[in-house]
Amino acid sequence: MNAATRLLAIRHGETDWNVGTRIQGQLDIPLNATGRWQAARLARALADEGLTRLYSSDLQRARQTAQALAEATGLPVHEERGLRERAFGTFEGQTWSEIEQRWPAESERWRRRDPDFGPPGGETLAQFYERCVAAALRIAQAHPGEAIALVAHGGVLDCLYRAAGRLELRAPRTWQLGNASVNRLLHTDAGLTLVGWADTTHLDGAEHDEFSDGGKA
Repeated sequence: MNAATRLLAIRHGETDWNVGTRIQGQLDIPLNATGRWQAARLARALADEGLTRLYSSDLQRARQTAQALAEATGLPVHEERGLRERAFGTFEGQTWSEIEQRWPAESERWRRRDPDFGPPGGETLAQFYERCVAAALRIAQAHPGEAIALVAHGGVLDCLYRAAGRLELRAPRTWQLGNASVNRLLHTDAGLTLVGWADTTHLDGAEHDEFSDGGKA
């Protein structure tokens, strides 16, 4: 039996597209000034957490957030493409209202969290879930007994919450996915379990909850 591994799943800091409720997907949008401030606050809060590994999505909004944590902890950042946000194809760069107007049938399937729906050129929800959860599990299994930060995206955190809570993909979201939030999970031989979620006590509370399943972009 492997020792339990602590996972701190962290969402990147704020971007201008978060503020504008515009779908980022895998477009490489940087942090804005607020996001950089959030990353610095996050790094200060976790400097003495005892982290042993630091993994990040290779998209720059996550990478910039992870770099602040790397500077505080002295840990190198390992980039992991499996932690990227969902690929949204033609939806990327659009606001929710623009998607609803341009692709009403597709936006309805997105809003209903149809696991088999993917925007043209993008991933289905089921494909995305399989990809990012597999990446997190692969990392956890490679480092039993350690404390690992995973810096990723709102959609990735949503999938990890569902995996740990044994929730189906169609279940409505009732949990928060705030920018620069700290979300704690435990990995054992039995899989993922939730320890704590949506900790933003290191921030001032003024943040945007852009999320990739409709309602807010």
